[in-house]
Amino acid sequence: MHVRKYVTMRDIAERAGVSVNTVSRVLNNKPDISKETREKILKIAKELGYIKNVTASALRSRQTRIVGVILEDITNLFFAEVMKGIEAAARKQNYQLLLMNTGTDPKKQREAIQTLLERRVEGIVITPSENGLSDLEKLASINVPVVIVGRHFEGLQLDEIHSDEVKGGYLATKHLLSKGRKNILFINSVPENSAARMREEGYRKALREAKVFLPEDYIIVTADPNMEAGYRAVFKAVEKKLPFDGIFCYNDMFAFGAIRALEELGKRVPQDVAVVGYDDVTLSSYYRPSLTTIRINKFGLGFEAFKMLFQRMTGRRKKPKRTIMDVELIVRESA
Repeated sequence: MHVRKYVTMRDIAERAGVSVNTVSRVLNNKPDISKETREKILKIAKELGYIKNVTASALRSRQTRIVGVILEDITNLFFAEVMKGIEAAARKQNYQLLLMNTGTDPKKQREAIQTLLERRVEGIVITPSENGLSDLEKLASINVPVVIVGRHFEGLQLDEIHSDEVKGGYLATKHLLSKGRKNILFINSVPENSAARMREEGYRKALREAKVFLPEDYIIVTADPNMEAGYRAVFKAVEKKLPFDGIFCYNDMFAFGAIRALEELGKRVPQDVAVVGYDDVTLSSYYRPSLTTIRINKFGLGFEAFKMLFQRMTGRRKKPKRTIMDVELIVRESA
């Protein structure tokens, strides 16, 4: 195996004819070094291709300036945009990020947490699996700063930030009802997901207010948060012989898949079936028909999540905090 040999401060010191301490002071931008010596050392460091050993510095200072991020799936456009927000806030505070994907698998989540703790991260931003609640309780017990993003847990003494999911579900369903749709399918994620439960609560509230009563079959649950799942859910409803003129989808990915299925079935969107998504990912405005959806400030979710974590890591806040961000209905062509 090829092992790379990094240039050390000793290599620079030997070439410059100065002490290692002098090189260290220059590279760490300390005062009391003459301009001539400073320029000479920096020139040699550049020529030799010196790369600072951050790990060694972290060991000395006991501060890694690294934060772990555990997300469901970075290929999902929602999480990609949340990640952008986390990254922007981290960069402002000169923190690096270590990203792990779990795919909502509790085993992968446990392994990801273990890996991050072994790397001595200073805090963790996580979209957790609700089956992995014991992992979060463990983190709380050993005082690792943690912020839960996009999920809500009753009774857990950890910081969390998520959108107003009940309002989102309510706005989406109310919009479909306002368009004269009565038989509204809800393609939802699994009930272990707090966002799914809260969006369903909003869906039911809007139907109740409109005095529309639908069988439980009208809620189709799928564990995969992708387009394929939305596509299959529509055919499942057809197999069950459910008449429907509107579809509310747990996320935009489901909605894209659902629209594709409707096209194959010869249904026009929105004339025959109106479709509302959730998240307002970038693709939503470019898709045809462009998607009516619930907009979440995804960048803001990530940015605020890191800010909350930073407050906790630096001891500026001791008590757990829950932040709920507003959502809005974006009306486009699909409904």
